[in-house]
Amino acid sequence: METGQDFTVAERIRGRFEELTRAERQLANAMLANYPVLGLDSITAVAQASAVSTPTVVRMAKKLGFAGFPELQAALRSELEATISNPIAKHERWSEHAPDTHILNRFAEAATENLRQTLRQLDPGNFNEVVQLLADKRRTVHIVGGRITRSLADYLFTHMQVIRDGVTLVAPNSNTWPHYVLNMREGDVLVAFDVRRYEQEILRLAEMAKARGVEIVLFTDQWGSPAAKLARHSFHARIEAPSAWDSSVVTLFIAEALVAAVQDACWDETRQRMKTLEDLFDQTRMFRKFV
Repeated sequence: METGQDFTVAERIRGRFEELTRAERQLANAMLANYPVLGLDSITAVAQASAVSTPTVVRMAKKLGFAGFPELQAALRSELEATISNPIAKHERWSEHAPDTHILNRFAEAATENLRQTLRQLDPGNFNEVVQLLADKRRTVHIVGGRITRSLADYLFTHMQVIRDGVTLVAPNSNTWPHYVLNMREGDVLVAFDVRRYEQEILRLAEMAKARGVEIVLFTDQWGSPAAKLARHSFHARIEAPSAWDSSVVTLFIAEALVAAVQDACWDETRQRMKTLEDLFDQTRMFRKFV
């Protein structure tokens, strides 16, 4: 895996995890479980919290491509600043450094690089396990999004409810979420979307669902929502773009790839459901007929 400065510390850890020693893996897991807060503490505190030695902390930092632990911490501080950036500060940062070309070209370049870096990090085995979870008819699938990402949740739900039954879109008003948790059973799946400026309500919903034995699939960004520590599977999509707003291009790409894979896994049922749905569309005359 590459360890250039464009990769977050979490991405470096996940990408190099198999190369780490047992003690280093213990340290890596501790840092990811309390990311990025633990890594910002003193090297002694990090070692004690992870039950490893301080030389282990230094060795892992170097394996991740840093000159030492202070450089790793500097990277974490930069990440923390990026994750709490508001849209105005974000736009000013992009405006200052944006190349003198048309926005279409700049945005396309950023989106393409986001996709390229995300795919380098995405584990096909992890992806396949999520497909199996979503295709398992014994499990009800619950889908939820946040203030901005609710549109992505709605998009995924619209396709999943055609592919199979037993799919629920959790309403956007969080005061109703306990009612949805009431209907969640052990083994069900909660698909949640949560990107930077992470939402407390999403974390609380994940905690309640986890307590009921629900498997959590999380769509997040390169830094990672706090809900990632509760998720069985997480997709870390690159989201930065030359805009005051984050980009959903890569997140949508992964969601659409999941839709295609789950559709293939459930094709016999999906084909019949699609046929029935088309008959219903004809009855309601929803779509214009040209012949």
